[in-house]
Amino acid sequence: MRFDLSRLFGFSAPRPTPRRAGPGRLLRRLALCLPLGLAPPAAGAADQITVFAAASLKNALDAIAGDWQAQGGAGLRLTYAGSSQLAKQIEAGAPADMFLSASIDWMDYLDEAGLIDRASRHDLAGNALVLIVPAQAPAPEAGRPPPEVGPGYDLAGRLGDGKLAMALVDAVPAGVYGKQALSSLGLWEIAAPHVAQADNVRAALALVASGEAAMGVVYATDAAAEPRVRVLATFPESSHDPIRYPVALVDGGDPAAADFLDYLLSGPAREELRAQGFAVPD
Repeated sequence: MRFDLSRLFGFSAPRPTPRRAGPGRLLRRLALCLPLGLAPPAAGAADQITVFAAASLKNALDAIAGDWQAQGGAGLRLTYAGSSQLAKQIEAGAPADMFLSASIDWMDYLDEAGLIDRASRHDLAGNALVLIVPAQAPAPEAGRPPPEVGPGYDLAGRLGDGKLAMALVDAVPAGVYGKQALSSLGLWEIAAPHVAQADNVRAALALVASGEAAMGVVYATDAAAEPRVRVLATFPESSHDPIRYPVALVDGGDPAAADFLDYLLSGPAREELRAQGFAVPD
């Protein structure tokens, strides 16, 4: 299923109010507990590039990283979590060399705090927002594409007493976009009592895949990566801020990360992103 994201990169999103980093921001506190249980690099691992990336990029970035290392590229440590959590970790001094965010807001947050190399920043990809259900849920008529969620969509009837899985709606980009979409369509008051919030979009996806939630709001690429769910409906692009994935080098990080950034912007990496369902800017 293809989504029309051709206008995606012609918009801007509001910026959060940044909190300036303190004088010690350049000291990387190696003992800091990282997301997903990742420990700081061991002694002698200076050649390893540490990449903090939005959870929704996992499948594509794992594939790109495999190709990069097969061609003799430097070792990579890939840490996936919600963009808000990763940005806060970087602000606190986590030893990251590169940041890939699912929101321009959190990249702006670090930019305005002086924690990224502004000249290295690029928009890497875009995405779409969808409503999902477990794969075994009753399907629409065969061959019929998923409908678009509109103001009159019967969300209450479809949810029943079930839960609606979403990433954190006030912090994690997928949750923020989802709340925006539901609010703009007049459906948030119906949805809110049913929302089960998860730390990131992949955790929300897992709630639906396991049957713990009746429905979920995730990115189109997440739905495509999980065979235990199917897309019930799509959200109009106009119902939420454009979904963009900016990438940048972290200020003071390993200079070798610039080579991996070049690879991310190269043809093969862009083709892998397209293959995973992401929109890639020209």
